[in-house]
Amino acid sequence: MSRNVEIKARVENVATLIPRVAGFASEGPLEIAQDDTFFRCDTGRLKLRAISNEYGELIFYRRVNQAGPKESFYLRSPTSSPETLRESLSLAYGQIGRIRKYRTLFLVGRTRVHLDRVEGLGHFLELEVVLVDDEPTDSGVREARELMDRLGIQPDQLIEGAYLDLMLAQQG
Repeated sequence: MSRNVEIKARVENVATLIPRVAGFASEGPLEIAQDDTFFRCDTGRLKLRAISNEYGELIFYRRVNQAGPKESFYLRSPTSSPETLRESLSLAYGQIGRIRKYRTLFLVGRTRVHLDRVEGLGHFLELEVVLVDDEPTDSGVREARELMDRLGIQPDQLIEGAYLDLMLAQQG
């Protein structure tokens, strides 16, 4: 499985961060509409990300819920029929939630910077520092913290879990 170090933070408005990130990004911006469906899974999280009717990814991932930088293990499997796969997985495992978002993606070296507008939840910044096979997690944590400082992200903006957790908490 692949690994990264990630953080997620609530921000006032992603539009204010776009020019700031663009000033030092190595690639981007790339605008992406994403429709994530989460399924029951006892060993981590399983979601189907539909990007279009003809392309999506089934993503399994495992990480702890903590507010600061955290290691995540993930495996992505592309699909050319996300709607059919969503129906199959829903019948087999059951859906636990669906998150729709509009993402502006930048790359800063090996770090994916996501500026997300999440339907019903608001605006967020997500950093994913991609790690190589045997790289210590600490180097990714340092890189994430440096980017947080550069972008002015404060500890009280960090959130612990996934957008799904926020949505489920909001629904009561």
